[in-house]
Amino acid sequence: MPDPISWSQDLPYFAAGFLVAYLLGSIPFGLLLTKFSGAGDIREIGSGNIGATNVLRTGRKGLAIATLLLDAAKGCVAVLIGQSFGPDLAIIAAWGAVLGHLFPVWLKFKGGKGGATALGVGIGLVPILALYAGLTWLAVAILLRYSSLATLLAIAAAPIYAWLLGYHQIAEAFVPIALLIWLKHHANIRRLLAGEESKIKLKSA
Repeated sequence: MPDPISWSQDLPYFAAGFLVAYLLGSIPFGLLLTKFSGAGDIREIGSGNIGATNVLRTGRKGLAIATLLLDAAKGCVAVLIGQSFGPDLAIIAAWGAVLGHLFPVWLKFKGGKGGATALGVGIGLVPILALYAGLTWLAVAILLRYSSLATLLAIAAAPIYAWLLGYHQIAEAFVPIALLIWLKHHANIRRLLAGEESKIKLKSA
């Protein structure tokens, strides 16, 4: 388990690690893949979100899967780079990668909703935690077919899983990540409560 972060020491290294992770997390793979493949600007399709769920609305399942994998990969890679400099920097990198995806500088800070990147961060920090959260997402998505609800429940469960597994600092680190992702889903939450949220559709457009 990582030692408690000491903000009074190595602050320049923490800042540099956060910046690198932020820039990595801010790569808008959904936007890049849809543009380069000729599917158009994902920001003008469906919900306008740059994440895998909205990419799926183009009818290009391969692009959606690639977006999911790459958004997760950038979170995982950021954490692994951070871990090479110590466990504290791994947590800093986790925050940076998720914030980069949520608020990318390249897109005027209008990014995705963070589910896949948070999964990748979890894989980098504690793989078994990511497995449990991923299975939670899958179960909710299959049973209820709401991607947003699956993401909300999976990310809310992640700190609980980490705590129960004995990774207490990781659990604490995931709390602000979960809160940010819930805030980014505010419109989805309103639609869920109103019974107006779109369900996952697997048929091609």
